[in-house]
Amino acid sequence: MAGLDPMKLFFCSACHQTAFFENDSCARCGHRLGYDPARRAIIALDPMEDGVTWRSVGAADAPDAARFCENAELDACNWLIPAADRHRFCLACRHNQTVPDLTDSGNLSRWRALERAKHRLFHTLLQLNLPITDRHEDPEHGLAFDFLADVPGRQKVMTGHDRGLITIALREADDVERERMRINMGEHYRTVLGHFRHEIGHYLWDLLVQRGGPLDECRALFGDDRKDYGAALKRHYDEGPPADWRENFISAYATMHPWEDFAETWAHYLHMIDALETAQSYGLRTDPHVPEPDLLRAHADVDPFRSADFHALAGVWLPMIYLLNSLNRSMGFRDAYPFVLTQPVLDKMAFMHRLVHAWSRTTPSDR
Repeated sequence: MAGLDPMKLFFCSACHQTAFFENDSCARCGHRLGYDPARRAIIALDPMEDGVTWRSVGAADAPDAARFCENAELDACNWLIPAADRHRFCLACRHNQTVPDLTDSGNLSRWRALERAKHRLFHTLLQLNLPITDRHEDPEHGLAFDFLADVPGRQKVMTGHDRGLITIALREADDVERERMRINMGEHYRTVLGHFRHEIGHYLWDLLVQRGGPLDECRALFGDDRKDYGAALKRHYDEGPPADWRENFISAYATMHPWEDFAETWAHYLHMIDALETAQSYGLRTDPHVPEPDLLRAHADVDPFRSADFHALAGVWLPMIYLLNSLNRSMGFRDAYPFVLTQPVLDKMAFMHRLVHAWSRTTPSDR
């Protein structure tokens, strides 16, 4: 993977065929592929004699032997575990507390869609060096997921976060149902990955802000989180957002309560970071033929994970939004990113970036 860091453009280590994050086999040479979270790389593999472990092919610094997460048997994961590791599940899957009844084929396909989004989330969290301790290691503050299907005759499952436990309603992985909800709720954007990024924002607010973090600075930007959440929720659905919400918030839902503003903004921060990682890997450069090209000119040569300069990231991201939306319109699709990033919103995203880099500078004993 030399020359590609961060590594969104993956390739088969055996034949160098380009591969994607979710691939589990190489279309050119036929090798089994697995994602090594320690190296953030896709590795080509050959089976070992025991039929359980695999040896890497063409990746000199890879583990001598590895095995797949148990969820690979269900075609829901392609992540590797060192052969000597005691865990049955990979770094992403071991956070699952509850999964739906997988003997139901509909549940199985929807759960796989949730896992694809969750694994992409974990790739970004690992790149940002953010806390992903599971509940076996930290019962009080560990991260866990419940993926729950609706039960006829009972109240519908609500997606949400509660002290490290993130619940995702399985119906969110149903494209038709999710689009119906998006329209009914008047949303510009509703994706499975967006749900994961929003809910992890609540979890990280607890860890990075509430527990000894820059709480006063956070309140100055997002508002006082001590406001009654239940009353704020009722007011939001009874009255809707303020008329001028677009001037200061990334979405109408962000106006409901400071916690939701933080989580919504965090989701968009991860949208930006992930997209910039991809753009950097592709060497994206824009030089538009317009009267004022400086407004839309950008070169994605900045590392979104290691650069502490948020202004440099935003300087690439804003022209990229125009490009993404223009390409989508050329194909007859809705805008890929139908949001307006005002200066107050950018200030909030810059706070997220400072928060991440402050965490990465601390030692485990300080956390």
